[in-house]
Amino acid sequence: MQRRQFIHHAAGLGLGAAALGTGSLVRAAQAPLKIGFIYSGPVADVGWTYQHDLGRKMVEAEFGPKVKTVFVENVPEGPDAERVIRQLADDGCTMIFTTSFGFMDPTIRVAADYPDVAFEHCSGYKTAANVGIYQTRFYEGAYLVGMLAGKRTKSNTLGYVAPFPIPEVIRNLNAFVLGARAVNPKASARVVWINSWYDPPKERDAALALMNQGADVMYQNTDSPAIVQLAQSKGLWAIGQDSDMARFGPNAQLSANTLNWGVYYVHKVRQRLAGQWKPEDTKWGMKEGIVKLAALGPSVPKEVLPQFEDRRGAIVAGKFHPFAGPIAEQGGKPRIASGQVLPEADLWQMKWYVDGIVGKQP
Repeated sequence: MQRRQFIHHAAGLGLGAAALGTGSLVRAAQAPLKIGFIYSGPVADVGWTYQHDLGRKMVEAEFGPKVKTVFVENVPEGPDAERVIRQLADDGCTMIFTTSFGFMDPTIRVAADYPDVAFEHCSGYKTAANVGIYQTRFYEGAYLVGMLAGKRTKSNTLGYVAPFPIPEVIRNLNAFVLGARAVNPKASARVVWINSWYDPPKERDAALALMNQGADVMYQNTDSPAIVQLAQSKGLWAIGQDSDMARFGPNAQLSANTLNWGVYYVHKVRQRLAGQWKPEDTKWGMKEGIVKLAALGPSVPKEVLPQFEDRRGAIVAGKFHPFAGPIAEQGGKPRIASGQVLPEADLWQMKWYVDGIVGKQP
């Protein structure tokens, strides 16, 4: 278990609020709103946790001395997470963001004991009177980078390094394959599951195994730049994930599917400061600016650009949905008819593969 440290920022004084939107506004004179963040990975220079921490810094920049933020990194998604979340509440945090799926049940348990604390949980589905949830339509970006991969591949075999077989990961994988096959019907994807969000050696080994099976474009739902680095060394191509990884593979990276969590964090902290916070089920995407693609790399085929940009504009405008039919599940069985869109409830509980994915689902 890695050593964890609290890191404190923005310790200035100001006027803060510490009441739920459904209750009375309680003001602490000259005391900032103390906000805690709990991270599953390291605050390094790239990846999922890095992007969340950029969001925390956006909160500091937006509200200055009205807030004080703290965070804990490298928290395992297990029983110990409850202790860390509880410690944040005991230390005076009256708003807490828990930023990974595995923190869901610990968040719910702790929230029951701290009714005056506003909790926000990322990627989960359980709410409470003082627990809101938020996740992104990350699949929108996954579909678009799939288009780049489908046009770039020479072998028609794409590789996907995946962490855990939960709906959000399967959703991104499916969208990636749908995007690839929209421009190249011959494209297929092979998947390796590593049961970790962040493990550079495992990520590299999985990508190497996929390359040995013929994959020449790599995508991932994991956090480190190891796969982009490997693609660069092999003269192949890759898609960055969570944050822009171009500096690790300037020739390899076609683009990156990134997240700007700050737009959401600023929104919810503003509610809290105004005494208007309430638990919500929020799902934002490219339209709201939380899902963003990195600049296209030099290896992106120019012939795909008109269709790519047209589809990107349609997604932002709400005129195209990546899971619009016709879509078949693995093996060719029709799943979504032409003119239909996968129902919202099914989208967030996705547990099936689309056609074009090779191998059995875990």
